Amino acid sequence: MENLVWSVDPILLKVGPVSVHWYGVLFGMAFLVGFSLMRSVFRKEGKPERYLDPLWFYMGIGTVVGARLGHVLFYDPAYYLSHPLQIVAVWNGGLASHGGAIGIALALYLFSRRHPETPYVWLLDRMAIPAVLGGCFIRIGNFFNSEIAGLPSNLPWAVIFQRIDELPRHPTQLYEALCYFLIFWLLYATYQRRYPALPQGMLSGLFLVLVFVARFFLEFTKMPQASFEGSMPLSVGQLLSIPTIVVGLILLWRCRKVSSLQAPPGPGVEAASASEKSSISRSLRRSLPRP
Repeated sequence: MENLVWSVDPILLKVGPVSVHWYGVLFGMAFLVGFSLMRSVFRKEGKPERYLDPLWFYMGIGTVVGARLGHVLFYDPAYYLSHPLQIVAVWNGGLASHGGAIGIALALYLFSRRHPETPYVWLLDRMAIPAVLGGCFIRIGNFFNSEIAGLPSNLPWAVIFQRIDELPRHPTQLYEALCYFLIFWLLYATYQRRYPALPQGMLSGLFLVLVFVARFFLEFTKMPQASFEGSMPLSVGQLLSIPTIVVGLILLWRCRKVSSLQAPPGPGVEAASASEKSSISRSLRRSLPRP
C-alpha cells in the first residue's frame, strides 16, 4: 500500500493581494459553529441572547492572544525576546493550545464579572463543548498547512508531507482532530442527558482531563515543537498537560463529592425516617392530657 502524498497549497484562493488560507477558513468555521452551539444553549437555558456577540468577542480575543503568548513563552522565548515585533505577527504562525485554554479561561472570567447572569463555572462548562470542536477544526487546518506533523512511521496510513520532506510520517494532526471530535460528542451527549441536573464543573473537568490526556499520549508521535526539547524526557506539550489534567481531576472529584452530598435518600433511609416520625407522633399523643 502506497502512502498518501500530501502537498496541498495552504492558500485556498487569492483575490488580488488578499490570500485566503485553509487554516483561516477552518479557524473561522470553528467560531461560527461554536457560536451556533452556544446560541442553542442560551435558548435552552433561558439566557439573554444579546450576550452572545460580546461573549464571542471576548472568546476571540482570549483565544488568539492566549494561544500566541503561549507559543511565545512556552516554545521559543529566546527568539521572541530578541525579536519583540514578531510577537504580534500571528500571520506567520505559532499558536499554542495550552495558551489558548488559559486565554479562554481568563476571557470568560472577565465576561462573567461584567455579566453576573452568566456565572463563571456555568460559562466554562458550556464553552467546553464548542471549544473542543473548535480544536478539531484547527487541527485539520494544521494538516492543510503541513505543520505539527508526526514522527517518521512505516504504518500504512502514514502520510508523506512533501512540504517537509519525503518521509512517511504519523498524521498526528488528524489523530488529534479525531480525538477532539469524539470528546465533543461525549461532552455534548453528557450535557443533553444530564441537564438540568448537571453538576457544576463536570463538563470543564471532563474537557481538561480528556483533551489533555489525549494530547499527552499523542505527543509521543509528534515532531518536537521547540528547539530545546531534544534532550528532555517529556515534551513541552506533555509537561504543560500534566497540571491541566490535575485541575480537571480536581473538578471531577468536587462534582462527585457534591453529588454524593445532594443524593436523595435510599428506600431504607426513607423507611427509617417514616418509622421515626411515627414513633415521635405516638410519644406526643401519649404525653398529651386526656380529656
